[in-house]
Amino acid sequence: MMNSSDERMLKSIPNWLSLSRIFLSLALLFLEPLSLSFYAMYIACGLSDMLDGFIARKTGTTSTLGAKIDSLADLVMAGVLLVILWPILNPGAVILLWVIFIGVIRLAAMMVARIKYNSLASLHTYGNKATGLLLFLFPLLLSFSHAAVLMYIICVLASISAIEELLIHLTSDELLLNRKGWFEGKK
Repeated sequence: MMNSSDERMLKSIPNWLSLSRIFLSLALLFLEPLSLSFYAMYIACGLSDMLDGFIARKTGTTSTLGAKIDSLADLVMAGVLLVILWPILNPGAVILLWVIFIGVIRLAAMMVARIKYNSLASLHTYGNKATGLLLFLFPLLLSFSHAAVLMYIICVLASISAIEELLIHLTSDELLLNRKGWFEGKK
């Protein structure tokens, strides 16, 4: 039987993993991009992302706070990667405008959530998870594929998932951070 101190510690492990991803992501800024040390730290970020949610679900310790920390960690990691990889890849104007479009849709979804639910929110939909996975794999796939093709694929998927999240916020009566997609809950 666990005492309350053990239970609190168990509940905090996923949140600490998410917080570690923020610091590990920021550490990437001080490493040579696409070097062995970069990839080692990058994979540690990915492992913390996989483990935080897995542990929270398996131990029954999911929480609204945990979901928000996870989303913040994902945002920090994506932002850091954008800062690191953008100058290396030097994408054209089409990709730049597309990334701005995706950002505007994501911000609109967050504003709708703020207005409707009095909370900043990013949903854990299958589309967002697939986009996150592809974004995570992107630096690892650069050696095996043409960067422009990967960027277009990511932009398509990110656009679909951003629009889906905005539509969910616009049509939902309550905030469900773990809603898996547009059709979940539809009758």
